[in-house]
Parts: sequence; C-alpha cells; structure tokens
Amino acid sequence: MGQLANALGKNIRAQRKAKGLSQDALALACKIDRSYMGRIERGEVNLTVEKLYSIAGVLQCEPGFLLPPVSIGLD
Repeated sequence: MGQLANALGKNIRAQRKAKGLSQDALALACKIDRSYMGRIERGEVNLTVEKLYSIAGVLQCEPGFLLPPVSIGLD
C-alpha cells in the first residue's frame, strides 16, 4: 500500500498503545478480525470511512486525529 495507509496504520497503533489496548482488544471492540487489524496497522489495506470511525470511537479520539498530515499523501 501507499504512504497514507502506512502512516494511518502507525497512528492507529500509537493511539492503541497509548490507550493501553492490545490489538486483540481493539479488533474485538471494533468487530474486526484481529488479523485484519494487524494488516491495518501495517498499512497493508485501505480503510473504509466506517472502519476509521469505528476505530476512532473505540480509541476515544476524533477520526481526524488518526489521519496523517496532507503532505504525506502528496507525491
């Protein structure tokens, strides 16, 4: 995947760890398979808006907080 997916995945992982959640716990709360959550965090998949909002809700942050800066997406 691209730089955006990688940066988003890193941001999700950092916020998950800051909240003290395991990958399993986050996946379960978001109703996402744990292996898929791992792929999200590694930047291997593109998220839907619905999944982004679900993850942000569980992490108790705004979805925009998880998004990388616009400059990451510029090639």
